[in-house]
Amino acid sequence: MKRAIYMGLFAVLLAPATAVAQAQAPKGLGTEEFGMSPRELVQAIEKTEGLIAQCMREQGFQYIAADHNTVRAGMSADKHLPGLSEEEFVSRYGFGVSTFYTGLPPQLSTGYSPARVGLGERNVQIFRKLSPADQVAYNRALLGDDLSSTFAVALEIEDLSRTGGCTRKALTETFKPDQLKASHYNPQDALINKDPRMKAALGYWQREMKKAGFEYGHPDEIEPDLRNRLSTLTEGGKLFVSKMSQDQKAALRKLQDYERLVAAKSHKMQEEVLTPVEEKIQEELFSRKVQ
Repeated sequence: MKRAIYMGLFAVLLAPATAVAQAQAPKGLGTEEFGMSPRELVQAIEKTEGLIAQCMREQGFQYIAADHNTVRAGMSADKHLPGLSEEEFVSRYGFGVSTFYTGLPPQLSTGYSPARVGLGERNVQIFRKLSPADQVAYNRALLGDDLSSTFAVALEIEDLSRTGGCTRKALTETFKPDQLKASHYNPQDALINKDPRMKAALGYWQREMKKAGFEYGHPDEIEPDLRNRLSTLTEGGKLFVSKMSQDQKAALRKLQDYERLVAAKSHKMQEEVLTPVEEKIQEELFSRKVQ
């Protein structure tokens, strides 16, 4: 019965859109993060990394500007582990926000860590050769207060507001002021969300999520909520799991269980309902070649 409902829903959602919905994307709007074109994204990465390296030198530290492929690898590592499909990853680890938390800086992590990957192996080795005190000073200069918000991670989740240190300084010279705010939303996604078909699909997603006990208006709201909850629980990511009280460990396990449940439900609904509609609208919007 539910499959029949889905098929009926798809028939409506994937039907030809109105003239407004079928209009092409505004000139200059790209398909990558922050509405950039692939070329613009490469240029933004290279410029930002160069500025980070310069800032770190001024702070007395060595940092080797990561190339586009390295940063992109960090972005692509999000919700991926060798041997696991994305569905399997989400089932076991949710979105990987609280479920892999240790309190260690990314350079010292040994398992899943998009942040470590995006920094590049040479920078990881530079960091590991420092004394514990210098490691603290190094990351304060590079990342500020939030050690999880490396450039690659911030770029992938499209939230630059959590960045700090030299990373933040470099971003202010590369990205627009409104793009640095937590309220910034990818203009491509905003355009897609205005389409009547996506509005209908999101309405269905909201109702199904609410039935499962989750109050969110959009899938994009879930990860920021999890990050905020984790930050509150771990004193901004500074609290080592090994140093947590029993109550804090219990609260972390509760958050991890919640993350797995909400991620599994949202991912299933997104794959079955939202993604087909989004891809159809995107195909119409970007029927022209994006440079």
